[in-house]
Amino acid sequence: MNLLTQIRSLFEPALTALAPDQAKVPDLLAAIKPASNADHGDYQANCAMALAKALNRPKEAQQIAKEIIAALPANDVLEEPMVAGPGFINLRLKPDFLAKAIAAIATDPKLGVEPTKKPKTFVIDLSGPNVAKPLHVGHLRSTIIGDALVRILRFLGHTVIGDNHLGDWGLQFGILIHGYKNFRDEAAFKADPVRELARLYIHINKLFKKPDDDEEGATDDPLKRACQEETAKLHAGDPENLALWVQFMPACLEMLRPIYERLDVKIDHALGESFYNPMLPGVVEDMLAKKIAFESKGAVVIPNAKGIIPQTEEEQQKEEPPAILRKRDGAFTYTTTDLATIKHRIETWKPDALLYVVGAPQSLHFKTVFAQARRWGCEGAEFQHVQFGSMLGTDRKPFGARKGGTIELMSLLDDAAKLSLQKYEENSAARRAVGHKVFEPTDAEKQEIAEVVGAGAVKYADLSQNRTTDYVFDLDKMTATIGNTAAYMQYAHARCRSIFREGGVDETSVRTNPPALIISHAAERALVLQLLRFPEAVEAAAADYLPHLITSYLWDLAKSYSVFFENCPVLKAESPGLKDSRLLLVDLVSRVIKQALDLLGIRVVERM
Repeated sequence: MNLLTQIRSLFEPALTALAPDQAKVPDLLAAIKPASNADHGDYQANCAMALAKALNRPKEAQQIAKEIIAALPANDVLEEPMVAGPGFINLRLKPDFLAKAIAAIATDPKLGVEPTKKPKTFVIDLSGPNVAKPLHVGHLRSTIIGDALVRILRFLGHTVIGDNHLGDWGLQFGILIHGYKNFRDEAAFKADPVRELARLYIHINKLFKKPDDDEEGATDDPLKRACQEETAKLHAGDPENLALWVQFMPACLEMLRPIYERLDVKIDHALGESFYNPMLPGVVEDMLAKKIAFESKGAVVIPNAKGIIPQTEEEQQKEEPPAILRKRDGAFTYTTTDLATIKHRIETWKPDALLYVVGAPQSLHFKTVFAQARRWGCEGAEFQHVQFGSMLGTDRKPFGARKGGTIELMSLLDDAAKLSLQKYEENSAARRAVGHKVFEPTDAEKQEIAEVVGAGAVKYADLSQNRTTDYVFDLDKMTATIGNTAAYMQYAHARCRSIFREGGVDETSVRTNPPALIISHAAERALVLQLLRFPEAVEAAAADYLPHLITSYLWDLAKSYSVFFENCPVLKAESPGLKDSRLLLVDLVSRVIKQALDLLGIRVVERM
């Protein structure tokens, strides 16, 4: 039950009858939005001014607004609309409608979110780590944004396939093979191959010459050349290197498992580069045969997104570059692999849309790949690069570009859990000192709270940003217990549950047989409206692949609940009926917070 959709549906026939251009009606409907000022109403229709211009009656917007109101059908949703200012239409929902709507979501496991009327099949490309080394912060955004989109779209009734395109067939394995042959600690490898392989990868990378070591070393590094030779032997099918790759893969995948478990990320498929490697020669030959790809200076290339291969120096300066499918030495590229991947995904899952949750710097790559994939015949599906900005340190520099190298995700989550536990204990001590009754958890419960709050802090801080922008990673701010943070939302949920425990009330009663809604205070009405807007937030987040719209909704809900909590006693309400009504709202707040956080891949605890 999307309130905004319901209101727009009431306006649609009126606007259709009045608008001179039917194609503009969706734009007019889009001008109906939640009111920015609650004093003016619950929603506001700002379409009269645009319609007045379209009707060549620019000075009659107020009159047009009245004509729109007169054309609205009789309904049990809205009180009499009011015209204000130059033609704004202020809308207020009827109390009886609010009561029925709250009762409806109370008995609905999905809290008013209806299944989409047009279910689609999505394939979402997410995470995509290099499996030869431990996951680091560079994979965080793709992993958690992608997981959130999987959850949101599934919640709406779409079929979603999450596919982790693993980097399991490149130079990283040449590095491991060279390291294993020359630097391994045999006893350490037998005792813990996961840890030893991670050590070898880091060790070799530290030995590579850096651009500032010396001028020649920047481009001619014997160690890197040796690793490249091991990679070439692996790709050529060398029995020894292939056997080592097979031996390494279980340990490499095991490096990923505990991180995904801590992040509560479950991915359906993990088809890496090695899976597509046998298909690559066929991709190149087929694109050559169809005259999509061309030979150029010994390599095979495809045009840029415009279909152009720049020839002259002037064109090369003006146009985007082409992409290479096969290098002069016969090696294939990421472009070739991505084209093979698209073809496989379309043939296997027949999706309506393929979403690639990958950083913004890859936008040109995907622009070219998508354009040439369509020319190749991969049509019938939406291709979408769901790009995201960079994670920055407090110095405003990319988070991974710091002394000591890129930070591993396991270490990051450990730090978040430790800091969350520290702040939890400090907060509990402060409340205990002023006489508040404080939950005294066992050591095991403390660790669970630390883990849930720590992982939630990292995820929420990322997902609360518009994914297209850069954001500063500040662990201290992320784990704060006030403001728009995971800890604040998790605490609000736990506070709701504590009311039921303190009152000895079984929440089942308000869910199976909701009590009558009584609105005796403005804070109650504001909270009711926020609860009913949950479907709007979910559908908006899905429409533009923007999880931060759910965190924005949660922040508005939490603020409304805080005002309600301060002004509306629940267990000590003035009457039994009012107490039951407020218990209903408290239960719905906890359920909505828990569900919204779950859509973001964030857990809650019952007590904090």
